[in-house]
Amino acid sequence: MRMEEFLAQSIMAAANGEDEAEEKVEETATEAETVEETAPELDVQKAVVEELAVDKAKLEEKVETLQQKIQTLENESNDGLKSENERLKAELDDANKALAAAAAEVNGLKIRVAELSARLAEEQERHFDEQSRNPNALALLDRDIELPDRFPGETRDHVIEAVKEARDRAEAEGRVRRAQLLEGVLVANESSGNLAKKRAALEKFFNDNGNILSGPVLEELAKYNIAHKNGEEYLLPSEILTRMY
Repeated sequence: MRMEEFLAQSIMAAANGEDEAEEKVEETATEAETVEETAPELDVQKAVVEELAVDKAKLEEKVETLQQKIQTLENESNDGLKSENERLKAELDDANKALAAAAAEVNGLKIRVAELSARLAEEQERHFDEQSRNPNALALLDRDIELPDRFPGETRDHVIEAVKEARDRAEAEGRVRRAQLLEGVLVANESSGNLAKKRAALEKFFNDNGNILSGPVLEELAKYNIAHKNGEEYLLPSEILTRMY
């Protein structure tokens, strides 16, 4: 190789080396600029991430607080419902107890009424049986059993009324001894009151019907075997009362 060629190549190599060195320097400068440009962006992103993290923490805290409030409200609501249910249950129990007590009382009264009804029936049967076996036992004096009483004590009440009228008449006439004896009979013998009740009931019946012997009135009289005629003539209500009672 000639010296000129060697020198030329050396020069070229040196030039090339300088170019590469310059290129490397330029690349390094470019990278540095890139790093310098990227660093602020990273700081911004980091700040944003940190801010989001703070907001997230606040939101989580707020959510937790709300959840606690909701739980508290649910507990209070459940406690209130439980208390109300217990109160209503207690009222229902009291009502059931009162109802049971009332039912027991009603049943007791029904039993009592049944007992009294049975006793009344027995007493009535005893009275009528006694009258059928010994009619004079219910009269002030012995009487003819062929003319039975229409109701218990009929004969007795008529006799006592007759004694009262005789006493009053004796007193009015000055017959002292007779009045005293008759008074003694009245004191020792009380009226059953049935005669007066029957008379008052029939009198009220006539008054309620205007003292007119209408069809329904005649039917009612026939029902109790009360005569309303004297032969072919109709009796007045006052005459019927006098004849029957």
